[in-house]
Amino acid sequence: MEPVFIKIYDRLLKEFGPQGWWPGESIFEIIIGAILTQNTAWGNVEKAINNLKQHNLLTPPELHQISEKSLARWIRPAGYFNIKATRIKNFLQFLFSQHQGDLLQLGELKLSVLREKLLTVNGIGPETADSILLYAFGKPIFVVDAYTRRIFSRHKFISEKASYPEIQQLFMTNLPQDVGLFNEFHALIVHLGKNFCQRKPRCGKCPLSARVYFRP
Repeated sequence: MEPVFIKIYDRLLKEFGPQGWWPGESIFEIIIGAILTQNTAWGNVEKAINNLKQHNLLTPPELHQISEKSLARWIRPAGYFNIKATRIKNFLQFLFSQHQGDLLQLGELKLSVLREKLLTVNGIGPETADSILLYAFGKPIFVVDAYTRRIFSRHKFISEKASYPEIQQLFMTNLPQDVGLFNEFHALIVHLGKNFCQRKPRCGKCPLSARVYFRP
């Protein structure tokens, strides 16, 4: 195991504190949030989810029954609402056709099996699938996003062209297989990316600027 990854995690946790991620009151809310957050800020997702809550629609049966057009109207704040409505409907079609709409039954599947099934749903890619696996179902898998790639390529752990599986394997190999750790580390990386490792990085104030945390 590469202790530098634990040092990075510990440094970020000390600097930022626990992130409390992923926000959501139910498995289904987290799944819908994972689909809605594609290409948009979380604040917009919250507005869309609140719309669904206010109209008592945030359950699999209710969303399965309403039209795609109606769904698109309620999730409009999340952007790309027509595309995302289709993706949510695709997930619901999968859930009801293969698992009778039962999320608990779905969550009982082995990680590898469930991941493969999620990736067959049109509109759910690796990042969204892994977010659902980790945050909704508590499966030990590391979520990779654009911030992960940017931060760890800038610090020369990976190349800028590294594939999703390559980056994921880096973390899976060099960290304990711990759901809580994977959860918190990814959230801390997102916080770091948003506030320091931006397109124009703020390296001078970055909590990972000291070379002691990285390989020579």
